[in-house]
Amino acid sequence: MVSHLKELYRFRDLLLSLAIRDIKVRYRQSLLGIAWAILQPLAFMAIFTLVFSKFGRMSSDGIPYPVFSYTGLVPWVLFATAISLSVNSVAANMGLVKKIYFPREVFPLGVIIGCLVDFLIASILVGVLMSLYKLPVTWQILWLPWIIAIEIGLLVGISLITSAVNVFYRDVKYILPIVVQLGLFVTPVIYSSSSVPSKWRPFYMLNPMAVVIENVRKVVLHGQPPEFGSLLCATAIIAIFICVAYLYFKRAEVKFADLI
Repeated sequence: MVSHLKELYRFRDLLLSLAIRDIKVRYRQSLLGIAWAILQPLAFMAIFTLVFSKFGRMSSDGIPYPVFSYTGLVPWVLFATAISLSVNSVAANMGLVKKIYFPREVFPLGVIIGCLVDFLIASILVGVLMSLYKLPVTWQILWLPWIIAIEIGLLVGISLITSAVNVFYRDVKYILPIVVQLGLFVTPVIYSSSSVPSKWRPFYMLNPMAVVIENVRKVVLHGQPPEFGSLLCATAIIAIFICVAYLYFKRAEVKFADLI
């Protein structure tokens, strides 16, 4: 595995080039350009606020629902977008795969890097909303890099596995977006995790995205320290998951050119 990582580092310029290419292709000839990075979670925020806050009276733990929902939507949109785009990243580049050698994992990793740019842009509006609703920013926000690193690790693992499996079974790219949409309802994006019954909460928090969104809200909106137990558990699980996913991808990689 170490040798594979060294090889990936040697092709770091290619990885960066592919990430930039994905960003340009995604927003080329679009009316609003990269502003879509903000408009997508903003549109969901408006709909969720109207439906779940005004009509459904959804609890938001004392936080104004617009900023509550948007803070959950930003990491969720990163997750959903990166998974949806990366699953077909290897199969969509069949011409390059057949012609020359390079680490094939640069395709899904490049997609994730491109989506991270959208994530950073969309995150700016969190600060704007907090200012509008007069929510203070505390030093607890310094925990964010660890929390977001858990999500990135999860994205890397899922993207490596699904992009490899999609080469063998092309219907994976159609099934995965449906699974991601269903995942929205078992992740505290539109509701607070405090509404989950206490007896189910330990199982509920096995969902890494639940850990991410719950702790993002704690450190950003509530100014409280994260739940260290859930973060440590999620970090350990994700570390193992990435290793397994990467080894699987490298083993499947040798068959790509024959199957595509």
